[in-house]
Amino acid sequence: MSDLPQPAPIPAIDPALLGRWRRVPVAVLVDLAPECQIDIAIRPLRPAGLQPALFGRAVTARCDVPDFGAVLRAIALIEPGDVLMIDAGASAAWAVIGEILGGHLHRIGASGIVCDGAVRDSAALAGLADFPVYARHVNPLGPVGAQGKQVNQRVTIGGCQIAAGDLVLGDADGLAALSPARAAELIDLAEAKLALEAEWISRLGADEPIERVFGLR
Repeated sequence: MSDLPQPAPIPAIDPALLGRWRRVPVAVLVDLAPECQIDIAIRPLRPAGLQPALFGRAVTARCDVPDFGAVLRAIALIEPGDVLMIDAGASAAWAVIGEILGGHLHRIGASGIVCDGAVRDSAALAGLADFPVYARHVNPLGPVGAQGKQVNQRVTIGGCQIAAGDLVLGDADGLAALSPARAAELIDLAEAKLALEAEWISRLGADEPIERVFGLR
């Protein structure tokens, strides 16, 4: 009998709420809730300007490197739109995912990968269309062993506590994650900040004095 995990229910997020969050940059979210920010040392493989946005619900894997069994088991749970969130303890010693598994995730419609650890085949991963990959390290040395089974448990990635089903946002600036409850709490504030920033841009574009735009004395 297979020991691959069966899909477990994770908190649903209202599709309308997801649609509203898709328009919110990471910078706006972390300005409002700094505790949602993931360590900026976990960087996208692509340079700024070429980095597709990352957006989706978290499926988590906790790896005790060099074992990558949790990654394999988490991939069995991935559905289109999910983000594979790998807690590899920030280790640079072994990669826990590369071209083969990354390509498979891309093919089945995952939204991307975040690895607090090392990836390999970085050029191939970066070349996957509309599939962002973030990692703390790159190392060509692959994993050894596949016994780990810590899947969809609470993990720590870049200092941020993340549970299965949390909403993950990423762009060229960095990453953030928030629970479904926090997503519902913060969306009005996030949209208000977006509106304020649009107002600033409009007023500056009209050559209004900067001290008046920002209320300087």
